[in-house]
Amino acid sequence: MQQAIAHPEDRPASAGAADHWLGRVRLGSIVAIVIGVLLMMSVLPVSDVINSLESWIAGLGLWGPAAFVLMYVLATVVMVPGAALTMAAGAIFGLVKGTVVVSLGSTFGAALAFVIGRTLARDRIAGLVRQHPKFNAIDKAVGQGGWKIVAMLRLSPVVPFNIQNYLYGLTAIRFWPAILASWVAMLPGTFLFVYLGYLGRVGAVAAAGGDAPGNTGQVILMGVGLTATVAVTVYITRLATRAVSQHTQQGEQADTCKEKQAMHSESQHGRLRRPRTLAAIAVIGLLVLAGGVYARLNPEGIRAALLSFSGPPAVVMTEAYPADEPGITDDDELVFDHAPFDALLSKHVDPDGWVDYKALAEDPAALDAYIVSLADAPFDELGRDEKLAFLINAYNAFTLRLILDHYPVKSIKDISSARRWEAVRWALPGGVVSLNQIEHELIRPRFAEPRIHFALVCAAYSCPKLRNEAYTGDRLEDQLQDQTDYTHTHDRWLRFDQADNTVYLTALYNWYGSDFETVADSVLDFVAGQVPALREAMASGDVPKVRWLDYDWKLNDVHNAP
Repeated sequence: MQQAIAHPEDRPASAGAADHWLGRVRLGSIVAIVIGVLLMMSVLPVSDVINSLESWIAGLGLWGPAAFVLMYVLATVVMVPGAALTMAAGAIFGLVKGTVVVSLGSTFGAALAFVIGRTLARDRIAGLVRQHPKFNAIDKAVGQGGWKIVAMLRLSPVVPFNIQNYLYGLTAIRFWPAILASWVAMLPGTFLFVYLGYLGRVGAVAAAGGDAPGNTGQVILMGVGLTATVAVTVYITRLATRAVSQHTQQGEQADTCKEKQAMHSESQHGRLRRPRTLAAIAVIGLLVLAGGVYARLNPEGIRAALLSFSGPPAVVMTEAYPADEPGITDDDELVFDHAPFDALLSKHVDPDGWVDYKALAEDPAALDAYIVSLADAPFDELGRDEKLAFLINAYNAFTLRLILDHYPVKSIKDISSARRWEAVRWALPGGVVSLNQIEHELIRPRFAEPRIHFALVCAAYSCPKLRNEAYTGDRLEDQLQDQTDYTHTHDRWLRFDQADNTVYLTALYNWYGSDFETVADSVLDFVAGQVPALREAMASGDVPKVRWLDYDWKLNDVHNAP
């Protein structure tokens, strides 16, 4: 009687050589995909994504982990691969909590899929299983070995995790043995992917200039721990795969000759399809690797494309602090002394906002002293306008220091993304933050004031001019309006072609349009409030076309002034 699967010693040498070659292709493709993804992650703002997810989870309080578990259950039922979610759990919750959350989500998801497979979708899944003799063999193996085979299958990649969940519902195994065996056997793989996500978070935070947990020794220890985890997981996987293979072969030998012939045909057909499948995987691996290399060589282009697609994080501008009472004088209200910053701005910045970085770099003591003083400011005791003036000055002072740290540079974008706006390194009364956090977390969601986009300066030619005086609470309204007027009367930020009925606007309006819509019906309505000619055109019902001016990231150095 012909056996469905030939033993290794019965196979020709050419088949073994082909399998060896195909195995190398598969391994090389996987390595290429991993390297490509890592290169892309080194360029993309992964830490920002993680921080956003973490903030959302934290905002849910005690329901945060429960929401993640529910998300995992739904992903399992609809057969979405869980590797990405598992690593995200490691990044958000850490090793222990992440493992618990994923273990609960994957086990509950497996249990729900088991019930669906045994009840609602039984006939459909049974039909699919009958078309694949491999699953028939596994069905018989589960019938003979029970929970032991389930455990080995969970440890082995022979059958994908999501398919197993439904497949067990068709077997004779009872619910609780299947679920308990699945829960225990899935833990090694769960811990491995959680570990990868946790290390990815550590790396992203470190790359962004933040404080990674632990010292160098602890980082090395975590690397050793990961290596050991991978080694143990691979070893267990091989043992489980070998055991599953033995059990399924025993089941095959007990089948009828017709079933064996069908399985043999399926096996032969699979061998014929493997080169084509591996070729597709190899092409994908090369494309991902090429994409990663391109992203690494052209990081700013990738980030610019992402920014044009998604823009800065969306927030709702609201007033988090009570408005200052009219008639209150400086003697009645606590203020922070920005005089040192005011003096250095007056000395090193001209009336049009061009900075003499060379002179500032030769004498940075005043700037450094001012930056140190910001951390001890009585921020909570300041009035609303004093708070906003404080944060604007802090942002601009930190940006000046950032440029000096890397001077001479032609553009702020010559500084790597991890050390630029995402770097968590600037001390304020509430803790250490990044420039992005100052803008998108401390200012935009807490002040309904879109004119801050004409005051926060990112050291670029197309940024608003850097004011050559410090902002102060008692003059903040006049200073913000003066900045707005200046921006709307210079063609670096606005041009109105009346003949063509086209208005050319700074990209700031494109990126932060929703902020300006908090005080106007639209971006054009806000701009029209600053530009009389545009206001008249719109009043006549002649709405102009909008075009965006190119954003020039050249340094706002005095030597680059027109």
